[in-house]
Amino acid sequence: MAEQFGTFDFGLSEAQEERAAWLHRECVIVDALFQGPVGYRAFDQEMNKELRAALEAREGDKLGAFTDGLMMPIRRAFEGRMDEVKDHWDASGITCGNRQVELADDHDAWKRTFAFMQKQFDYFPWLTKALTAADIRFAHETGTHAGLMSTQVMLGPWRDADMLLYAHDAGLRMCQLTYNNLTKVGAGCTERTDSGLSTFGVASVKVMNDLGIIVDTGHVGRRTTLDACEVSEKPVVASHTAAQGVFGHARGKSDEELRAIAGTGGFIGIVAVPFFLAPGSSVTIDSMLDHIEYAAEVAGIDHVGIGTDWPLQLPEWMLRDLVQPIFAETGFRPEDGLVATQGLIGFDDYRDFPNITRGLVGRGWSDEDVAKVLGENFMRVMEAVCG
Repeated sequence: MAEQFGTFDFGLSEAQEERAAWLHRECVIVDALFQGPVGYRAFDQEMNKELRAALEAREGDKLGAFTDGLMMPIRRAFEGRMDEVKDHWDASGITCGNRQVELADDHDAWKRTFAFMQKQFDYFPWLTKALTAADIRFAHETGTHAGLMSTQVMLGPWRDADMLLYAHDAGLRMCQLTYNNLTKVGAGCTERTDSGLSTFGVASVKVMNDLGIIVDTGHVGRRTTLDACEVSEKPVVASHTAAQGVFGHARGKSDEELRAIAGTGGFIGIVAVPFFLAPGSSVTIDSMLDHIEYAAEVAGIDHVGIGTDWPLQLPEWMLRDLVQPIFAETGFRPEDGLVATQGLIGFDDYRDFPNITRGLVGRGWSDEDVAKVLGENFMRVMEAVCG
């Protein structure tokens, strides 16, 4: 019997199920940190064998092998060998998911990721590069999908403002200021200091405003988030985060930060990462919905949305042997409690995305408010920043 997705037991009535299905079909849906479309189920024996061989050839280069794993389904789709890439995206119902590129100090590294992303837009007739909000609406109207080029800048900040100009020319439309650590730009959320934006960071925010790049504070520290909100003349986002008022994790945002982001007209995307949402090994999608409701209460319903960031599209052995060690290399600490193999019950695959809509319907949300959270709040921000 085939696995069923999007069927988490919320106790919905038949009428509620029909309404949720209608909303999920009719709404523009944006995932501001989209790790899909495929998940671990798509990796067959042949793919796993190839990935293990690649790891051996790389002589233990975990980050390189991790990248190989993330790119493999897309590369196979280029060759016509993996229909799941489109099929799973279709089944998720997501109109627009971000497509991640690198903006590291290493020019060769970021050029490679931009080129790989551009190849997706060139190759897949069903995938549009989202340069403006209108591109996302076009994808929704035509039953296709849009990809928003964004970066978390995991390996270090851009070296100068010109890199932001080049990246914007190539299609970058959202840029995170730093990833956990203290950099030339500012302090991240797991750094021991809370120093805020640097002078270079302030200048970078202003360049992003001028170019039309959304300022993202997802992994950014408290003071840096508040500084960004103060400096930016355009809406600021936290593309993928949680509410510390529900669960006090470093990757979450305090009430002060949630209100500051909302004060810019911005957007707060709630993650599906279990260990950022609640303690324990059996966290369910209800915890994610708790964070959505809390953020909506604190920041306002016009400023909350989705940025799942989980699950990673990798087989379990790669999560355990490669991703878990990489966490420590990218600024996460033991006290942050990251478990690479832990999933969110009710969101184990991107085909489970309808559970978010079903859960909000089950909690009595109006059609208008569900539509805002699913995509319209992000669309408003994108239109304000990017056109």
